[in-house]
Amino acid sequence: MKPVLLIIDMLNDFIKGSLKIPEAEKIIPNIKKLVEVFHREKFPVIYICDSHIKGVDYELKIWGEHAIKGTWGAKVVDELAPTEVDHIVYKRRYSGFFETDLDLLLRELEADTLVLTGVSTNVCVQHTAADAFFRNYKIVVISDATAAFTKEAHEQALRYMKEIYKAEILTTKDFIEKLGE
Repeated sequence: MKPVLLIIDMLNDFIKGSLKIPEAEKIIPNIKKLVEVFHREKFPVIYICDSHIKGVDYELKIWGEHAIKGTWGAKVVDELAPTEVDHIVYKRRYSGFFETDLDLLLRELEADTLVLTGVSTNVCVQHTAADAFFRNYKIVVISDATAAFTKEAHEQALRYMKEIYKAEILTTKDFIEKLGE
């Protein structure tokens, strides 16, 4: 297994700002644990970050202004700040793959398994999982390191990804234990 940790949209606007997701702050410690394990094992960590163009991007018409390129809202929360060994991919749509170089980076890293964390489970995480499935990556979604605007939306998205993309749904603890096997 050649896993890569994807940290999706753990940005100020989603954690503390204009599109705050109620449970998002609670998943930070679990994502931190995963980052520590991936760094220790020398597995790659990739931050997938909304970075919208003010007044242009279509998503802004749906969700309102958020994660505007170059603003505080578009920065990764301090608790999860990327290090010099991590990678950052900027996106303007829900999926981390759409019109980005994520797939090229993953192929260069020789990744075969994507470990998805972040927000929102039923939007950006799920759309990234869909595009990962279409590209034949094994998908693992960490249930206690993802969050949505509602518990129902979170649980529905996890069920959907498990059923439709054959994603493995694990807790942080279970994934770390499995990694050690």
